[in-house]
Amino acid sequence: MSARSRRGALTQESTRVGRNFHPNMQEQHNLRAEGDDDFAALFEKNTQENPEIREGTIVLGTIVDVIGEYAVVDVGCKAEGQVPLREFAEEDGTINVRVGDKIEVLLEAQEDNNGLVVLSKDKARKRKVWDEIQSACEAEGLVRGTIQARVKGGLAVLLQGGVKAFLPGSQVDLRPVRNLDTFIGKDFDFKIIKFNKKRGNIVLSRRVLLEAERANLKSDTLNRLQEGEIVEGVVKNLTDYGAFIDLGGIDGLLHITDMSWGRVNHPSELFQVGDKVRVKVLKFNSDSERVSLGLKQITADPWVNAEQRYIPGTVVEGKVVSIKDYGAFIELEEGIEGLVHVSEMSWTRQIKNPKQILKIGDQVRAVVLDIDVSQNRISLGMKQLEENPYDKVLETYPPGTIVEGVVRNIADFGVFVELEPGIDGLVHITDLSWTQRVRHPSELFKKGDKVRAMVLNIDNSGEKPKISLGLKQLAQDPWDRIPYDYPIGKIIEVKILKLTDFGAFAELEPGIEGLIHISEISEERIDDPRSVLEPNQRVRAELIQMDPGERKIGLSVKSAKRQDELADAQGYANASEAGATLGDVFANKFRDRA
Repeated sequence: MSARSRRGALTQESTRVGRNFHPNMQEQHNLRAEGDDDFAALFEKNTQENPEIREGTIVLGTIVDVIGEYAVVDVGCKAEGQVPLREFAEEDGTINVRVGDKIEVLLEAQEDNNGLVVLSKDKARKRKVWDEIQSACEAEGLVRGTIQARVKGGLAVLLQGGVKAFLPGSQVDLRPVRNLDTFIGKDFDFKIIKFNKKRGNIVLSRRVLLEAERANLKSDTLNRLQEGEIVEGVVKNLTDYGAFIDLGGIDGLLHITDMSWGRVNHPSELFQVGDKVRVKVLKFNSDSERVSLGLKQITADPWVNAEQRYIPGTVVEGKVVSIKDYGAFIELEEGIEGLVHVSEMSWTRQIKNPKQILKIGDQVRAVVLDIDVSQNRISLGMKQLEENPYDKVLETYPPGTIVEGVVRNIADFGVFVELEPGIDGLVHITDLSWTQRVRHPSELFKKGDKVRAMVLNIDNSGEKPKISLGLKQLAQDPWDRIPYDYPIGKIIEVKILKLTDFGAFAELEPGIEGLIHISEISEERIDDPRSVLEPNQRVRAELIQMDPGERKIGLSVKSAKRQDELADAQGYANASEAGATLGDVFANKFRDRA
């Protein structure tokens, strides 16, 4: 019979009794003879002899033929069943079906509307997998699976056998995981924490297994851990202040200050999560289970014998590792840094911040100025590698030298003049003018003005010499002639400049002033000079006092008036002209008579 005719005859009575029962050929002949009435009895007998053949059970069948997209399977029922070839597909998509192969199938129904047995290889496989999973769950065993994708609240896991399960995010690891995607595609063992076969719901946990494993490791670690011991661990987590090292069930803290003898700004400069490290147990408390670790303690302290390597005056080279407002730290070797103070960077440049000339990573040369091993400090200098320009200042600018410069800064007490880059001189406010009263240097100068001055003095007592300059010294001191130009008793015309409670200041010539005391204004008593004098008024006054040392001149209006009145009384009305003394007036009169 052809495959096509067999497939069609599966619904016919003759085929049912002629082939499908299969006890033996003689029994088939007897079935035909006995007829339909005896067939039910014989089938019941066969079922009793094969009690495992029941609907809803997994039975073993034999492939007896392949028709189109189906495999014909005999499971010992009254008829054969069909299984789609797609249910035989391997993971790579290949289908290997051969007549005579034994397969397990699920007997869903012993007869459908066409008289065929309803079989399923996929359902048999899934049923068997679910049974195995259920057995593992009841026995608190483990299941193996592959994490396939990220889903809401956790991860989707495909167990062996093709059953899907759910792994909550809280059950993935011992600690919360920020990026669950890192687990996708990886195989793990899991513990089933929830199982519902009817709903097809399986919830897994990986954390339970890790906790049990960690508990065992922790017990072993606590038993063998001792202070001073060098152990190996794995970097578990990084923080700003250190790294947590998994020593095997227990974490130890490697503080940032114990990572290196040198400077470490952040633990990530040295480690990444997952790195294996060898560390030394510094402190261990079994009760609190706290472990302090050290990495730098494995190597020798570089400050030992540092005094012999960094003698003051030694020229060294290093890398800039940190910059502060007050200076720059130079790494001379791992664990040893020196500070170049901002004042030690240049002889002449006004450096307010080291960042003006340095940046992190620069290689620089310097001179060891001082070392204090007890404080782990080394003082360095960069300017000491250059010639000190101040050593030649006295030679270049001896007192009396006329110099030119630019006003660099103006202060209340004077003007700073830059003679050359880095070398300034100060013109004190008292050395700006012989005669002019200067309240503030800004009245005469502004930054950037070019000026000529004379070097008055150089003070070399400090590291940086102080150069005193003078502007007024470029001109002759008018007080050298004032006593001769204005002798005592001379009557001159002066201009009132300023009035005070005690008198009036009058100008003899530009820059030369004298005081008219309130008692020298009039013969009459005056309580307030403002009642008889006013600014810019011109009056005649007699010089009654001269002190060149103190640069003071005393004037008297009433004395001048008295002299004028005396001259009038003697008939010399026109003799007391401006600029003449009384003696001059008489002398002139005598010459006129002669």
